[in-house]
Amino acid sequence: MDVNGARVLVPGGTGAIGSALAVRLHGLGARVAVAGRDPGSLARVSAACGDAPARRLDAYDLDGCASTVPWAVGELGGLDAVVVCVGVAGFGPVEAVGDATAEHLLTVNALAPMAVLRAALGAVPAGGVLAAVTGVVVDAAPAGMADYAASKAALATWLTSVRRERRRAGPAVLDIRLPHVESGFAERAVCGTPPTLPRGRTVDEAVDLILDAVTR
Repeated sequence: MDVNGARVLVPGGTGAIGSALAVRLHGLGARVAVAGRDPGSLARVSAACGDAPARRLDAYDLDGCASTVPWAVGELGGLDAVVVCVGVAGFGPVEAVGDATAEHLLTVNALAPMAVLRAALGAVPAGGVLAAVTGVVVDAAPAGMADYAASKAALATWLTSVRRERRRAGPAVLDIRLPHVESGFAERAVCGTPPTLPRGRTVDEAVDLILDAVTR
């Protein structure tokens, strides 16, 4: 996909990676719409992207997640790509993670991105891109991250199945498995304390990886 002139929706556009991606896309000539939880951050990202359309997105409101797609279509006059950067981390031994926290992780990391992308299947044409950021945790399934890894793996499996369903028609469906990124994401975990990790990629490097996947 050619980024220049593309109409791109970035749900999770107020997080470190999502906001940096939106700004980079805007700089490359894309027309961006952003959706995220924090109104102040939304305003800042919108301004940095030339007063791009912005909408509050609550991951627990799955109908609201889905309706973000027709909103973006109306604001941009169509969509060429959706790149979902919604997510939350969680740590701790499995017996210490309660059911409510497990539900939270599954909703934010899997069900919300699925709702957005399901709605986008009929909105993004062939030659476009539907993508979500998962992570290498899908392949590693490390100890102390069972519910977090399971939620990301659920999304990854869903993306694989959808890609097989749509392989002859429609947009490309991408699972972007980023390595550990020094974005502060782990420090904002919904539960537990992150383990000691080797130094990760920078946010700019993460955006490079996303753009490489989308443009290829």
